[in-house]
Amino acid sequence: MAEVVPFKGVLFNVPQISKVSGEDLLAPPYDIITPEYKETLYKKSPYNIVRIDFGRELPGDNSNENKYVRAKKSLTAWLHDQVLITSRARCFYSYELSYKMHDEEQKLRGFLGLVRLEELGKGNIHPHECTHSKPKKDRLDLMRICAANISPIFSLYNSPERKTSSILSDINKTQPYIDAKDSDGSVHRLWEIQDGAMIKSIKNELEGKAIFIADGHHRYETALEYQKEMRGKEGTPDTIKPYDYVLMFLANMSDEGLTILPTHRLVKNIPSDTMDRLSLDFDIQKMTGNFDIADSIAGKRDVFGLYKGGSSWYKLSYRGEGIPDAAPALKYLDVTILHELIFKKLGINDDIFYEMDVAKCVNLVKEKNYHAAFFLNPTRVEDVERVALASLRMPPKSTYFYPKLLTGLVLNIFKNTF
Repeated sequence: MAEVVPFKGVLFNVPQISKVSGEDLLAPPYDIITPEYKETLYKKSPYNIVRIDFGRELPGDNSNENKYVRAKKSLTAWLHDQVLITSRARCFYSYELSYKMHDEEQKLRGFLGLVRLEELGKGNIHPHECTHSKPKKDRLDLMRICAANISPIFSLYNSPERKTSSILSDINKTQPYIDAKDSDGSVHRLWEIQDGAMIKSIKNELEGKAIFIADGHHRYETALEYQKEMRGKEGTPDTIKPYDYVLMFLANMSDEGLTILPTHRLVKNIPSDTMDRLSLDFDIQKMTGNFDIADSIAGKRDVFGLYKGGSSWYKLSYRGEGIPDAAPALKYLDVTILHELIFKKLGINDDIFYEMDVAKCVNLVKEKNYHAAFFLNPTRVEDVERVALASLRMPPKSTYFYPKLLTGLVLNIFKNTF
């Protein structure tokens, strides 16, 4: 069963080192940081967490001097100089994200804690997406050198009782330990939860609950690989080790505030007879003048957008009922129809690129960087739960949970964990 425990987190020593609270210290997840924005983060502060989590690669880097070694040096120096400080007692950490979606105020609440590692899909921790190997290697190299979880995994649980949600709501009325506004204008706030009764209540509610990885599959698989390596070096320990856990943000699916955005697909090549091939399974409507593609397909089941350039795009409406040979939890999903039917019909196997912004997709095709863009509706939260519980996986980038968690609010450094 899933085991969630408090820990001695490592936090920035605010406000001693920052006049702007957390805004100059924190960073988005590494996998959405562009090279240009990385430079912006470097300039914000000599203590911005990007220097540890996703540092620069420099000419002349080698096995003895590289971004991972520099990350370790920074981590050690910041701890020594009390730029980073460790919580005095084992805590959970309440984390609230305030943001706007379609001009409406939203709040996502959850908490940061450690979750005992177990093989994915064989217990109570469930993935929902496939992953690529390269990011796992990067995250593993960082973990090997730093012996820490620098950024949290975004995970979900489902508890209609909402006992933890009530605790978090009360705590979040007090002054936060740190707050920061991200580049999208979302506000991130953090509180320490030190009260023993609250910690016990949170642990009890989460005990035995299924946990679904929303964002951070690479990091979870990396943590499993690191645990395996450490057990190979140390043997199977008599006691639980810090590397037997991983840092997670846990949000209740029964709460409001969860948003999943669609991730559209850009492709380099499509066949000249694309429309003929698709017409066998789709009703195709040519759309001219209105390029609000997302609104045009929003809420419509099995409906996709296709833009190949020019002044019009195509609305594709699937005439079938799911994908016949797919598992029940997957067969009716838009991402399944896109990858298993549309892409296979068109012979698209790789060179698939991902982008959330519709206008950017259109412009990239207009500028001939890509041959075509495919647009789809977002995956629903309940579909994530259904696929995960069935021990299945959606194609990569089937979900984009928004807003993204900030890196640097709390670190789990193994030597300080307990």
